[in-house]
Amino acid sequence: MEITLRQIRAFLAIVQLRSFTRAAAMLHLSQPALTVQIRNLEAALGVRLLDRDNRAVEVTRVGLELVPVLQRTIGDLDAALVDLREIGAGRRGTVRVAALPSFAASLLPDVIVTCRRANPALAFVVRDAIASQVVAMVRSEDVDLGITGGVVADAELDVLHETTDQLCLVFQEAHPIGRKRRIGLRDLVDLPLVLTNPGTSVRDVIDAALMTIGRTPTVACEVTYMMSAVAMVRAGLGVTVLPRSARETRVERGIRARAIDDPAFARPVVLVKKKGRTLPPASLAFRDACIAAMRRALRS
Repeated sequence: MEITLRQIRAFLAIVQLRSFTRAAAMLHLSQPALTVQIRNLEAALGVRLLDRDNRAVEVTRVGLELVPVLQRTIGDLDAALVDLREIGAGRRGTVRVAALPSFAASLLPDVIVTCRRANPALAFVVRDAIASQVVAMVRSEDVDLGITGGVVADAELDVLHETTDQLCLVFQEAHPIGRKRRIGLRDLVDLPLVLTNPGTSVRDVIDAALMTIGRTPTVACEVTYMMSAVAMVRAGLGVTVLPRSARETRVERGIRARAIDDPAFARPVVLVKKKGRTLPPASLAFRDACIAAMRRALRS
């Protein structure tokens, strides 16, 4: 015979109140039903827990030894149920997201702060990585959500939202390119470029755009991080191309950023999840906040 939580709660209520009548009223049970619960518990344990006569109820020695054990069990279970309800309501839990570095540094901080203001018990794990790594982490379920660049045509992923990120030419304030009224694709052909590594979403856009006119970039330097690219530009090594979302274009004095007037220099950005997998409630709220922030960024 199995021991049930109803039986344990019934026993503890009787121990507390020293009365079947009062315990039955507290548990909203009839006295015969309460008596059956206790008999079944004693049968399952193979010991007598209560001595009862017409005047009083006394707890046996074995029953007294079991009381603290059962109280801890019920206390731990009640605490776990509270935690589970908080998690189910999206008020507690860990949101795991992978994102392109430009979005991890620009969009995500404000979104995370907004979510934590509403639910301070939320925790976040952010993995900033290049586009292919973001996709791989979502596919392997290392993260729940991913913000990645480029067109995603992966049968294992669901695209939850799609937007675009305009690419800009970043150059020293005194550079002659800044005097042009319009900066187009052909203006990049002979310029020494500081570019992010092949395989990054920004580099893919640049290479594909130049390929349409039969050219390849004149690479002065390849770097991994956008901040490194801006530092190379500041030192006079060349110019670089970065997404509008990149904070690096706005933190360096003497550096300017201008949009490249060519439709090819718009990077698709998508929010993705693993197909067929249910997002945790906390990640659902974060997803909605993220989509709202991506829409606001596009309007601005």
